[in-house]
Amino acid sequence: MWIILGSIAIVATFINLYMYRIGKDYKLGMAMGLSFTALTIMAEYNMVSDWVKLEDWSALSDVVPTKETVLWILMTILILLNITPILLELKKIKK
Repeated sequence: MWIILGSIAIVATFINLYMYRIGKDYKLGMAMGLSFTALTIMAEYNMVSDWVKLEDWSALSDVVPTKETVLWILMTILILLNITPILLELKKIKK
């Protein structure tokens, strides 16, 4: 599930950037990108929770440390990309 949600988050982020680039209202794309990023994180948390309930310690020790780093990087990049149009608009206003 997290792969699907993460893919949707990435696509929504690029839709956000495309809508900004062509001058259309990008806020829905931004909201979708950030929302699906949050849902991806929650799906990952749910998967880890299931492993804990099953006491699958080998899965936890093998996968979680690497996924934590990947999720932090993905989340940071997606948040920065999603707020880029707002930052660019603020920069235009100041000029």
